[in-house]
Amino acid sequence: MNKRALAAGAIFAGLAVIIGAFGAHTLKEKFQMPADQLAIFDTGVRYQFYHSFALLITGILFSSFPAKQLKLAATFFIIGIVLFSGSLYAMTMLHTGGAGLGPMGILTPIGGLFFILGWITLLLGILKQK
Repeated sequence: MNKRALAAGAIFAGLAVIIGAFGAHTLKEKFQMPADQLAIFDTGVRYQFYHSFALLITGILFSSFPAKQLKLAATFFIIGIVLFSGSLYAMTMLHTGGAGLGPMGILTPIGGLFFILGWITLLLGILKQK
């Protein structure tokens, strides 16, 4: 499990750099995206970075505290990144084409809920250890 969390953390962190550069350069310069939409995109990148680091920490902790809660926390962080950050990226990209997420906008708060669940289960996994 720790290898999966560590690999996912490294992949998501690397993707955050690429996606962040795309937002800062291409969306801003080529597509002339409004500042409020760039801020939404930036929020997705920041939370992806935060939770990439959370995955790396979870993978490292699993080496010392191999609890099932840590496996679950890693899964929650991955789902949270995909839903929360992914929906914010989709929202801004669809905005450039004049569309929106519509009812799929619910994915952002659901992703946020998975982030919260990840932190709670991470805490429970740590507290479970003696």
